[in-house]
Amino acid sequence: MDLQGQRVLVTGSTAGIGQEAAKLFARHGATVIVTGRDPDRGAHTVAAIQAEGGSAEFVAADLGYIDSVRELAAHAGAVDVLVNNAAATRAPFAPTLQQDIESFDLLFATNVRAPFFLTAALLPAMIARGSGAVVNVSTMYASVGAPVGSPVAATKAALESFTRSWAAAFGTNGIRVNTVAAGVTRTDVGIEMLGEGLDMLGSATPIGRAAEPREIAEAIVFLGSPRASYLTGATVAVDGGYTAI
Repeated sequence: MDLQGQRVLVTGSTAGIGQEAAKLFARHGATVIVTGRDPDRGAHTVAAIQAEGGSAEFVAADLGYIDSVRELAAHAGAVDVLVNNAAATRAPFAPTLQQDIESFDLLFATNVRAPFFLTAALLPAMIARGSGAVVNVSTMYASVGAPVGSPVAATKAALESFTRSWAAAFGTNGIRVNTVAAGVTRTDVGIEMLGEGLDMLGSATPIGRAAEPREIAEAIVFLGSPRASYLTGATVAVDGGYTAI
C-alpha cells in the first residue's frame, strides 16, 4: 500500500487506536497530522513516527470546544484523508436515571458536533480536488444495547448516520465515507474503565479475545486508502464477530 503524497488528519491520535492508525498511515508513506489535548503525548507520538522514517506533526486540539475544532481545520488545510477518531472516552457516563447533564453535553460536543463541523470544514478542499476519504470511528455499542453508556452509544450511532448521509451527498465528488465500528479493544482507557471485564467481553466474541489497537487501525487505514476505492457508506464491524451473534 503506497500512500506517498497523502496528507492524513487523525483526531485523538496521541494514544490507543488513533495513535496506532497514525503510525500505520505514516509507515505507508502518508504525512500525518497528529492531534490531541496533551502536547507531551503528541510529541511522543510524532517522535515515534519520525524514528521509523515517517513524517508527522502535532496540533493540540480539544474538540469539546468548537473554536478548537475551527483552529484545527484551519491548521490542517487540505487533507486527503480525515479520520474522526477522537471521543470523550473519559467523560463520566452512567445508567440513564443517574446521567448528569454536563457529561452528556461534553459527550455530544466531542463525539458528534466536533466531527460534523471538522468534516464540513475540510470537505470543500476534497470537493475541489475531486477525491478524498473520511473514516469515522464508532463502536459496536452503537448497534448493541447495553444497560449503561447509552449517551456514548447514541453519539456513535449519530456518527454512523453521518457516514451514510455524507457518502450519499459527496460520492459524486469522488469522496468516500465509511465507519469502523470497533469492538472491545485493549487500549489504556479500555483497561482502565473495564479492568478484568475487558477480557470477559473479549471472550464472548467468536474469536474469543479483545482486539489489539493495531487490529482496528488496520481497518481504518484500509478504508482511507485507494484499496477501498469502491467502498463507501459502509459501517465495517471490527469486533471479533460480537455483533454477528
